Amino acid sequence: MPSILNISALTQRTGVPSDTIRKWEQRYGVLHPARTPGGQRRYSELDVERIEWLKARIREGYRIGEAAALLGGGESVAHTPAELRDALVAATEAGDLVELGRLVDQTLTLSSHEEAFLDVLAPALGEVGERWACGEVSVAQEHLVSATVRAALETLLSDERADVHGTAVLACAPGERHEIGLLMLGVLMRSDGWQVAYLGADTPVVDAMALAESLDARAVCFSSASRDGAEELDRALGQESLRASFPVLVGGRGTANTDLRKGVTHLHELRA
Repeated sequence: MPSILNISALTQRTGVPSDTIRKWEQRYGVLHPARTPGGQRRYSELDVERIEWLKARIREGYRIGEAAALLGGGESVAHTPAELRDALVAATEAGDLVELGRLVDQTLTLSSHEEAFLDVLAPALGEVGERWACGEVSVAQEHLVSATVRAALETLLSDERADVHGTAVLACAPGERHEIGLLMLGVLMRSDGWQVAYLGADTPVVDAMALAESLDARAVCFSSASRDGAEELDRALGQESLRASFPVLVGGRGTANTDLRKGVTHLHELRA
């Protein structure tokens, strides 16, 4: 975008005093004006967008330092879930670890967990997966965004809450290594008052069920992204030796149960 606005024009456009604009620019690096041959600052429409975005966050109660950290120094400002998805995919293609981390933080901070997962993160990861299948994204790039999202989800899952109403064991089916969907379920359940025992990828069915018995769990949730894995899991759970007194739920892309929101609602009913 051409940089054509002087600081007076930027103040008129945004309603932010020039002294405040200079402070935000110098202290937080949120604006990147060009310079005329005479050394005067010239701002672009992107700078206008950035200031308007910061103003919106401040109205929501964020301090300027917090808002500036969420905004970062990217070349675009994401206002909608679709724009955040596009930005995440673009950062993945660029291999930009810092930008990926910032965009994931922004998504999780400014939206409810359910909105962040269903409207931004899951669709973005799905698009990256499709681009990988078409050869447009490398394995390393796909792993980078997956690892960034996984780390953020693991942090959320570790959040301790006082209002715990029941324990659930969450595990990926044997051989299953795709665990981000299960982590999302775990975070949503944690927010809903569950104590989540998260076992992660490639968990033996017998071990998960035994742990659930020892914890007096109210539910066990298995995830499988492949149809073959889901069918093998069903066969294992059908064994007489694994009969349990608690509900066992199976979900994931390899099953008919792919609606995360519906799964959380059903589990809430079990907890109650």
